[in-house]
Order: sequence, then C-alpha cells, then structure tokens
Amino acid sequence: MKLRSFLGQVQGNARGCLIYEPMWVIPWTLFSTYASVYMLDLGLSDTQIGWVTTLNLSLQIVGSFLSGYLTDRLGRRRALLLFDLVSWSCATLLWAGARNVWWFVLAALFNAWQKVPNTAWYCLLVEDTRPEQRPLVFTVLQFIGVVSGLFAPVAGLLVHRLGVVTAGRWLYALAFVSMTAMFLLRNRAVHETEIGLRKMRETRHIQWREALAEDVRLLFAVFSNRVLWMWFVVYILNNFQMAVRNTYTSIYLVAGLHLPAGWVAVFTAVASVVMLILMGWFVPRLRPDRGHVYMLWGFGLGAAGTALFALAPARQAGWVVLSTAVLAAGSLLATPYLETAVANQMDDGTRARVLSALTVLVMVATAPAGILGGWLYSLQPRLPFALVTGIFVLACAMVWRLSPSRRKQAAY
Repeated sequence: MKLRSFLGQVQGNARGCLIYEPMWVIPWTLFSTYASVYMLDLGLSDTQIGWVTTLNLSLQIVGSFLSGYLTDRLGRRRALLLFDLVSWSCATLLWAGARNVWWFVLAALFNAWQKVPNTAWYCLLVEDTRPEQRPLVFTVLQFIGVVSGLFAPVAGLLVHRLGVVTAGRWLYALAFVSMTAMFLLRNRAVHETEIGLRKMRETRHIQWREALAEDVRLLFAVFSNRVLWMWFVVYILNNFQMAVRNTYTSIYLVAGLHLPAGWVAVFTAVASVVMLILMGWFVPRLRPDRGHVYMLWGFGLGAAGTALFALAPARQAGWVVLSTAVLAAGSLLATPYLETAVANQMDDGTRARVLSALTVLVMVATAPAGILGGWLYSLQPRLPFALVTGIFVLACAMVWRLSPSRRKQAAY
C-alpha cells in the first residue's frame, strides 16, 4: 500500500494539506525522539523537564482560547501560515541554539501558539471533505506519520556518531529549514474554504473580547451536549496519555532500563514497521461503520502495551520491542476512528469555535501532565506508565458507553 495510492483518493484542500506533511512530520519525528534526552544532557533535571512541558501546555491554553477567533478572522489559510512560522520556525531555532533551561522556556512561549495553526489546518483538512471520506483522510495522515517513523534510526545514528547534544542541534536546524519550506509550499497548494470566507466576513467587526465570550458560551454548550462532551473526554484522555508517554518514554529507556541512547530511535522504527504491515494487510478489511469496535480494541491494546513497557526488565530490548509493537497496533486501530468521531460531531458552521473550545479543554486537562509525570517518575520510574495504562482502560469504558448499540449519536 503506497502513499501515492492513498493520496490519489484524496482531493482538494485535504490533498494540499497532506502532500507536504512529510516535510513537517519527518523532522518532528527525528528531533522529538530525543527531545527529552537532549534537555537532560543540557543539564535540565527530570523535574525541570516536567515543568517546561507543563509551561508549554499551559501557555497553549491562551492560544487555544484565541485559535477559533483568529482562524475565523484571518482565514484558515493565512492563520495557518503566520502562526506556523511563529510556533515552529521560531521555536526550532531556539531549540537548536539552547544552552540552558531559559532557552526552552523562551521556545515554549513561541511554540505555545501552535494551537492556532492546528485549528486552521484541521478546518482546511475536513471542511471541504465529505463525512464518509474523513476516515480515509485521517488514515492517510496516520500513514504519513507511520512512514516518517521509519526515518527515526537516522536520529539514532547521528546520536551515536555525534552525541545527543550535537546531533540534537543538527536535527533542530534541519527541522527549521524543512518546516519553513513546507509552510510556504503548502500555502500555495491550498485555498480558502467557502466557510472560511464567510467567517472572515462575519468576524470582520468582532473584537477578540466578544470572541472569547462566544468561546466561553460554546464551552458551556459542549457540557450541555452529553454525547459531544463524552467524545471530548475520550479525546482528552488520549491526549493526556500521549503527553506523559512522549515526555518520559525516552528518558525511561535510557535512565530507567539502561538501554543505549541510539536504540531509542530503533523502537520508533519498530512501531512504524508494525503499523505499515497492518496497514497493508489489516486496515483494508476494516469497516467504517464499526469504528467504535476498533477504538475499543485499540485502547485495549494500548493498555496492554503500556503495561508490558512498565514491567520490562532492565536491558531487555526484546521486551520493549514487544510492548512497542502492541502499542503501535493499538494506535493504528484507535486514532483515525477517534479523530473521525470527534470531527463528525462538529457542525461545519461552528467548527473553528467548537474546535477552539475542545482545544482549551484538552490543554487545561493535559497541562498538569508534565508535572504529574515528573512527580510520579521521581517516586518510581514505572509509575507514569502505570498511570497511562489506567487512562487507556478508562478510555475503553467511555467508548463502550458511546457505542451505537447503547445510544444514538447526535451531531452538535
């Protein structure tokens, strides 16, 4: 199953958004694999890394509050370009030159604006795409991420040859060049949506204070719609576990399981290989109308894979490979159907604002992930992953409650 055959079925803005996505995902995969170890080698403590993570997530709340308004006011296309340059081009330059914790604090200030382009990109991705085609779009997006994971061993090779810090600086510099070029090329490949043009006219004379008041109203509307609210809880749980795992997995592999730093990237590649095999053999057999069943299996495998990882003996790479494979299979099953379920709950006319409200909820809920993960790690390095296992189990329970056999889904 090739990327070209996937993209051949995707048209319009979704194609323009996805075709250049590897230029962002590949460098992100390379530097994020060693981001925590990079900070550790520059002298930051486990607790400081947790605080920086929480600071970044907390600052994203501000950007999340404004993301819907800015996306409607500036237009999806313009907001995407401007704030991608601020949140990623500027941040990668700061990370590349980092000398101490304050460089990471400053980078967090810039990177916190990433929620604005996230909202704009999401709107461009789905607004001109028919609901029945959205699972395909999110599957293509996941496929791109999976293929990009195969490049992770390049980061491991650089770390082995140059050391974590020097390799990290080169990876962040590469990310700056690739991401910036991608932002400019993608901007030429997409067009403003009809809904975006209408929202630009409607918000021309609306001030940001009025927009914030509208976002607060939508937050209350979210809580008044039980189905929408429950899907948001599942989405928030998934983001929380990812925040904990992304921050502490590489640290635990190196400092807790005493595996060589260069091996961290190998496990990322293992996940990609497993997902590629399943995409070629298993995914074509999946039925779009059984998304809730696949999510249950996906979150169940996530719990099993994380539990295996938490129980892995020191210096046992085979055990980590097994847990990585199980986690990868779970992610492949759960992620595209969760994204589709959330997207289908939003009305196109209020998508940017509802997505902004969702992002605020996600950020408020996940902001403590860094501090909580750091505190648990300081008590016992396995505890953050025990927490993640519990989150997966809770997500399974929520999806079961939302299954069509138990309730009729209602779109907001």
